[in-house]
Amino acid sequence: MEKIRVAICGYGNVGKGVESEITKAKDMELVAIFTRRNPANLKISSNTKVVSIQEIENWKDKVDVMIMCGGSATDLPKQVPEMAKMFNTVDSFDTHAVIPEHFENVNKSALKNNRTSIISGGWDPGLFSLIRMYSNAIMLDGNTYTFWGRGVSQGHSDAIRRIEGVKNAIQYTIPIEKAVDDVRAGKNPQLSTGEKHLRECFVVVEGGADKNRIENEIKTMPNYFSDYQTTVHFISEEEFKANHNKMSHGGFVIHSGNTGKENNKEIIEFSLKLDSNPEFTASVLIALARAAYKLNKAKQYGAKTIFDIAPSMLSSKSSEELRKELL
Repeated sequence: MEKIRVAICGYGNVGKGVESEITKAKDMELVAIFTRRNPANLKISSNTKVVSIQEIENWKDKVDVMIMCGGSATDLPKQVPEMAKMFNTVDSFDTHAVIPEHFENVNKSALKNNRTSIISGGWDPGLFSLIRMYSNAIMLDGNTYTFWGRGVSQGHSDAIRRIEGVKNAIQYTIPIEKAVDDVRAGKNPQLSTGEKHLRECFVVVEGGADKNRIENEIKTMPNYFSDYQTTVHFISEEEFKANHNKMSHGGFVIHSGNTGKENNKEIIEFSLKLDSNPEFTASVLIALARAAYKLNKAKQYGAKTIFDIAPSMLSSKSSEELRKELL
């Protein structure tokens, strides 16, 4: 079997997850890991070749799909349109408010260069997006609610770590119980962003850093914290390592609606409980990389989202196998 040649751009938590999980995809091989760091100093867990991102153009004909594993705050908006000039790409850009802009930027680049780029993959945006779409298509009389956590948001944690003076940070997203209970009871409440979740941050600062400035920058950060009740705890590096070294997360999508003349209540609920947010996100990106490869072979160029992908394209199984085993 000719394998899909996959590469990783960025060796953070998601990049490490891709490196780990791609060994389970028998139709793929990991050919390179690209990094902004000195390749000689990067400690990886496989025998994959580590290459400086400065040399990435030399790999245009050696990689079928580039899995972009940078952060959404600053990396992906700049990197993906550039990489889409040379490679088919998959990314997990998760700043929901800016997804349309990201799509347009990547689409222009990918179309011009006959590449296929799947944006905003993962579990939210990604799998949860698909459940929201299915629910709204099936039950026209209803409301959709998305709750995250309790768990670690990689994107929000990364955004805090980008603040000057922050040495390390983690952010927990916490659903507000009353809101969840009202939705599950079929009350269809009108909830603002801040009425659904709390955000709790644990931050280690560099010596001499201004904690008041850092806390203010966190709480006023648009698209991340400004719309939420946010609590910031400053802790030591020792406490951080002891109590905040897990990357668990999860959440659920609930669609509450009515059917028939008697307004029968119908509830759709899809949930995830994840010990490792980055490893699960990586698993979704690997499946999307398979779809990107197939779409490009079919000359379906440009930016795509999970809405544009037939489910069978995510699988390594044949159509016959899917009908027999899963339908």
